[in-house]
This record gives sequence, structure tokens and C-alpha cells, in this order.
Amino acid sequence: MLKATGKIWRNGEFIAWDDAKIHVLSHVVSYGSSVFEGIRCYETANGPAIFRLQEHVRRLVDSAKIYRMDTFSFTRPQLEEAMLELVRVNALKSCYIRPIALRGYGEIGVLGTKNPVDIYLACWEWGKYLGEEALAQGVDVCIASWTRMAPNTLPALAKAGANYMNSQLIKMEAVANGYSEGIALDSSGQVSEGSGENLFVVRDGKIVTPPLGASVLPGITRDTILTLAREMSIPIVEANIPRELLYIADEVFFTGTAAEVTPIRSIDRITIGTGKRGPITEKLQTEFFAIVNGSKPDMHGWLTKV
Repeated sequence: MLKATGKIWRNGEFIAWDDAKIHVLSHVVSYGSSVFEGIRCYETANGPAIFRLQEHVRRLVDSAKIYRMDTFSFTRPQLEEAMLELVRVNALKSCYIRPIALRGYGEIGVLGTKNPVDIYLACWEWGKYLGEEALAQGVDVCIASWTRMAPNTLPALAKAGANYMNSQLIKMEAVANGYSEGIALDSSGQVSEGSGENLFVVRDGKIVTPPLGASVLPGITRDTILTLAREMSIPIVEANIPRELLYIADEVFFTGTAAEVTPIRSIDRITIGTGKRGPITEKLQTEFFAIVNGSKPDMHGWLTKV
């Protein structure tokens, strides 16, 4: 359950958590017309810091543009500052931040372009998405019977609310069958991603991750791992991945703002590698957490101090 904080930012002003309400006939309720982000603010020795704030705000604006929702009157720097102020106002040392832009109350009908676009920024305390023990022990997942959206149906590059109906089907099926998460294939049968995570496969010391053309979200943590792996001289490529490669991989892991870097220990009840977190996953995981927690210098300027 969400742990309520004091204030939520709405269209330029702070309101009480319980006052952040929309009308049941708002366009977003019937048609799923929203774009959003998930951003983590980490506790560091120098105080709270938001991880890759600029990149997340850029993706929010990009998603809005794809869905012709880019009519809101706030610049990227204004949204960035509003999120920093949000954390300050709620006096949180660490938190999860949810910016969301949605088509609000007005006309009813599919088009929605005459409806106002309302922006809300909320934050709350949130732990590890797949569980604290998952970071060390790994999770059991399955291949979903539901595929990712074909590229000419819904745009996977946009982080849109409507896309996550597909994610819900993947996740519900996995949990109903006793797994923590599901992995979806794309419309051509190649590996795509989890319900809310990007995927990486390790084989013979090399890392492969599906390309953006495989209906994957351009994840911020995905990009972080691509960068860190190259800096650590770990061979890494973006390429199509056949399903069966997952079963014979040495290591497989998820990445995402919520999942961070989570190892996968089995897929379809087939043990991956040794059935626990592998050495390359652990190496990248250690480097990632050292940077976001501030125990290692932030050479990329990824942390924005609150």
C-alpha cells in the first residue's frame, strides 16, 4: 500500500495528498490517456539526491509529444525544479517520484485533444520492487503468453499508461502461476522485456540486451548499465535475443527504476547458470549502488542533489 506523504504538486501548486483527485469522466479514466515516469531519490551522505532527473523529465516530455499531449505550459527545467521542491516539501531522505501528465475533464470521446493536460508530481517511500532478498538471491520468472505491442500498434518508446494494460496481463499471469515476474516476447517472437523492466543476458562473459526495435522502453537504468558495462570493459551489445538463449544463459538480470538491478535465477523453472546472482550481475549491481548511494564519485553527473 502507498504510504501517503504531505503534499502533491498539481499544475504548479502544492496541494494536500488527499486533495489530488480527478473526475470519473476525465478522459484518462475511459481512454488511458496518460504518460508518466518513475524516478528514484536516494539517500546519500550529502543528503537526498535524485537519480538521472534530467533524463527522466526528457522522456516524460518525449512521451507527451508522441501522444500529442505536449500542450502543458511547463518547461523541462521547471519540472525538474518542481520535483526537487516536492522532495524538500515532504522532507524525505529517499523516495520514489511519480510525475504523470493526463488528459483531464472536458469533452468525452476518443480524440481528447481539446481536454486539458493536467500534471501531477507525487512522491512516497518505496522499497525494493521485487523484494529486498531478490537483489542477492534472484527471482523466478516465466515467459509470458502475452506478447509486447507490435511497433505499429502502440509506441513502446512512450511510457504511457495505456501500454501498462499489456504489462498488467504479463504480471498477473506470472503471479497466478507462482512466478515473481514475466518476460514478454515481441511480435516477431524475439525477447522483449519484463512487465516493467528491461532485460540483460550474459553468455561467455558477454552481455546482450534487446534493441529498442524489440518493443522495449528506452530505460534510464538500461542506459546506465550499458554505460557502466562499457566503462568496466565488459563486452555488451544490443541485438535480437531468441527465447531459447535465455535458458542456456550464464546469467540473466532485470533493470529498471523500481527493480534497479535484479538477477533472475530461473526461467520457466529452468535454472539459469548456478541458480543465483552471477559475477557480472553482481559487479554491475555493486557499481550501480555505489554511485546512486554516493559512496563512489558520480563522474557522469547522474545525481541531482535535493
